[in-house]
Amino acid sequence: MAPVPPARHLQRAKDLADSRYAEPLTVADLAEAARLSRAHFSREFRRAFGESPHAYLLTRRLERAAALLRFTDYAVADICCAVGLTSVGSFTTSFTRVYGLPPAAYRAAYPPAADFALVPGCVLRAYGRPKNRTFREDGADPGGLA
Repeated sequence: MAPVPPARHLQRAKDLADSRYAEPLTVADLAEAARLSRAHFSREFRRAFGESPHAYLLTRRLERAAALLRFTDYAVADICCAVGLTSVGSFTTSFTRVYGLPPAAYRAAYPPAADFALVPGCVLRAYGRPKNRTFREDGADPGGLA
């Protein structure tokens, strides 16, 4: 059986970070997914992807937080928890370092989330229909037609 290239193991860990960033993942969890020791995993991850596993995971979480700030009305603390971070202070510091604005100021720089509310077409049609039916749709007796 041919050995699996190390990049494949690293990709597995990266996929884990991408899919489960909202959970309390650690570098040790990612190293375990890659089946490497923590130190070797960190070196190989940095060599393969250009940043440390911790920085990659934090960046992924902050990208999701930025999207939630732009498109929802959730509180900043709720967004912090939703992306897997536990400290609002650390979240604010990291977010400000990456995006140049604190989370609340970042949100204020974009139009309100209600402007982006997407309503499916079927819901619009269901609630946009006239209430008074004209052709026996209201359950009224047709008047002796049988």
